[in-house]
Amino acid sequence: MTQSVEAPQSSGPSSRLLRLFEGYRLTPTQRRIAHCLVRNAAEAPFLSSVEVAELAGVSQPSVTRFAVALGFDGYPALRRRLRELGLAEPGGESGGRAGGVRETAGEIVRNEQQQAVLSEIANLQHLAAVLADPEPVLQAARVLAASQPLIVLGLRAASAQANGFAYFAAKVHPDVRLLDEGGSLLLDRIEQARVAGATALICFALPRYPRELLDALNAAKAAGLTVVTVADSAFAPVSSVSDLLLPAAVGSSLVFDTACAPMMLGRVLLQAMCDELPGSVLRLEEFEQQAATRGLFLG
Repeated sequence: MTQSVEAPQSSGPSSRLLRLFEGYRLTPTQRRIAHCLVRNAAEAPFLSSVEVAELAGVSQPSVTRFAVALGFDGYPALRRRLRELGLAEPGGESGGRAGGVRETAGEIVRNEQQQAVLSEIANLQHLAAVLADPEPVLQAARVLAASQPLIVLGLRAASAQANGFAYFAAKVHPDVRLLDEGGSLLLDRIEQARVAGATALICFALPRYPRELLDALNAAKAAGLTVVTVADSAFAPVSSVSDLLLPAAVGSSLVFDTACAPMMLGRVLLQAMCDELPGSVLRLEEFEQQAATRGLFLG
């Protein structure tokens, strides 16, 4: 059983605002607005949408869309909620523009950064709980290890995860083909890999999901490939075209997503693949010998 990790329950204005924004899927622009409000928490209940837009460096309609994304009818409704939170008071649910002990800039930054790290730790703990049942990962590893070549797909934000997985997979798998760019050649490369003998494809699918990723997975399914997907949720848009979906949540507390859990899940999957590939240990030993001979690494 995993132990949950929670942020320090500060009652400061920035902490109360951070809790208000938790759990919402916001665009980078909207997260920038949230960041601006947190940095100006004490004044936030009294700022107009135009003032917020100027502070955040975005358009006024973007502020309205931000409020709607949080479930409010518009910015006035969000501002009423901010006033109810009593952000000008350090601990109460009511307050005014004056009064209350303000947080220092350092305290605000600390709250924001700590919350982001603790949220990511919670994602890893959830992944640990999911891995209490090892069979889905073991099943995926068997499917991927048997595919030669092995296709690794990840576009846009997920390309970093795909690159990391493909880099290490190539050390134990004899033929790994990385597809990390979209465009008209993407479907051609999937078909070429299938003709060469590929039976499976592993896809990393993270928000925001590119439309061409879904097209590529549909093509892979039509070609008879088994699709294994690492996604941020079992309900991701790619779930309907995945034979095996392994969920690992992403963090959304910062302007850009953090993906520690998907990366960790990829490494766990590689570990399981090593057990399925009979020559994996030999291939690793050969690589280490070559690396030493060529002086690839400093230490």
